[in-house]
Amino acid sequence: MSGQRLRAQFTRLYHHFNGEDSDTTLQAIADILVCTRRNARMVLNKLEEQHWLTWAPSVGRGKLSRLTFLRTESALRDEQAAHWLAQGKMDQALACLDNDSTKLAALIQKQLGPSTLNGRQIVRLPYYRQLESLDPRTPLRRSEEHLVGQIFNGLVKYQEGNKQVCADLAHHWEALSHTHWRFYLRPGVRFHDGRMMRENDVVASLSALSSRRFFAHIAKVTSPAARIIDITLSSPDPRFDHALTLPEAVILPADCDQQKGFADQPIGTGPYRVAERQDHRLVLQAFDDYFGYRALTDEIQLMVFDEAAMCYLTPSTDRMPDYAVKPPAALSQKLEMDQGAGYLMLNCRDGLAKSARWRAYLHAKLSSLQLLPRLAANGMGEYRLFNAYGLMPGWIHHTQPVSMPELPGPTRLSVAYLADHPLYPLIATAIEAHLAEEGIQVETMALSPDAYFGGKYSRKIDIWLGAISFGIRGEEGLFNWLGNHDLFLHAFTDELLSKVTYYTTRWREQAKPDCAEALARELVAQQVVPLFHIWTGVVATPDLQDVASNAVGWFDFQSVWYKPSE
Repeated sequence: MSGQRLRAQFTRLYHHFNGEDSDTTLQAIADILVCTRRNARMVLNKLEEQHWLTWAPSVGRGKLSRLTFLRTESALRDEQAAHWLAQGKMDQALACLDNDSTKLAALIQKQLGPSTLNGRQIVRLPYYRQLESLDPRTPLRRSEEHLVGQIFNGLVKYQEGNKQVCADLAHHWEALSHTHWRFYLRPGVRFHDGRMMRENDVVASLSALSSRRFFAHIAKVTSPAARIIDITLSSPDPRFDHALTLPEAVILPADCDQQKGFADQPIGTGPYRVAERQDHRLVLQAFDDYFGYRALTDEIQLMVFDEAAMCYLTPSTDRMPDYAVKPPAALSQKLEMDQGAGYLMLNCRDGLAKSARWRAYLHAKLSSLQLLPRLAANGMGEYRLFNAYGLMPGWIHHTQPVSMPELPGPTRLSVAYLADHPLYPLIATAIEAHLAEEGIQVETMALSPDAYFGGKYSRKIDIWLGAISFGIRGEEGLFNWLGNHDLFLHAFTDELLSKVTYYTTRWREQAKPDCAEALARELVAQQVVPLFHIWTGVVATPDLQDVASNAVGWFDFQSVWYKPSE
């Protein structure tokens, strides 16, 4: 008898007796279950084995037997829902709870955090939205970028602590000339599907980078001998090894385009492999054949949960207290201000901001100082936003004018933002209300990352609402961000695009960090309105060890471990 049918039999008995212990007969039980006395006795034995009830048969003719319920129907239902939830089947779990989302939230809360199962250490984390593609060749949001770093490896990687490039798939490398780099591959590296990584995988992955503007100076990638990769550039780049630490430069199987569903369940060489991918759950399992140190945590489960905190990664779904004024000392080492900012990008190519008058008006009217009172009134305090005056904390590139520019005239405009983000619709609503007072009608659009960053939309957009995060590379991440997203090609004027090219070339050839700030100042002066900075980080439970927040608000899955309380 299946477990589902056995639960149905228990439910029928429980409803008939209203959950109360009763004196009855075996024939009565058979009538309730619509079966023979023999089958009724078998069902009762099965239910007793599950410890759901007890059945004490009577001794003597005419005497009643005793039926005692050990479990309630709701407890049994919760157990089944928890079983579905553990398997990532959110819809079945919700149906089991009569579509009561409050009960589902309570069950999810119980399952979150670190635990052990059959000797395996598991960490379950809530997340506030469904995850997008994990293919590093597609536009990546901040969290997807972190996950790609857990699944894949590049030839080299970036150490956040000392901001140095270190070995990864290549154990050594050298610049043979200003335009010729050589990398020496580790032996015995395996992909998650078990096959060995070969030179052709590296050649195919890096050759494909040349189609990106940031890597357009890659002229040729070859393998002159076993475990050796040569990269020839069309122009000098003393910092080319830094460029290869970016997520889009990881190594993929040469035949990845022939692998069905690669974006959802990609195959890399990293410390974790994708074991399961559903709409509401992602399961990463430690890769036992990883060429480096094997991960300490056996399994990471990300569960999509509406009540999860957007700014903080935490095993708890409880609302965080307000740390906007001053983060507590106990958390200061785990929370950091994101190295970037929310922004409004004005379309100066074919949008309303093509007009200098409109550009000046929108720059002043939609500054964070103008929008903050509306956002505060709408309960935005929980997101702990801070006014931004530049694209990095500490940069002062945007100031409020002494007097508000004159409104050029009533009109309509459109605002686009990334979908599945709780913050952007609130900001868009504030913009809509703020401009409506001036007679300006606002249309808002939620776009997928592919449409947002790649320009794959059919309608004209006047303003893009989003956030730029430079991550562990700090301000120099600006050049990579501009060089890998086509959004800017649809918004920037030709003059500004020329300045992007100029400053990128100057930074690449001379390695001057001031180039990033100079370019950011140009962007803000002409087309970009900085909005807010935000705190991100990890708030871990005491039994989760060695948790350290990285620059994108996550932590390295490979190094954390669970220390059970005594």
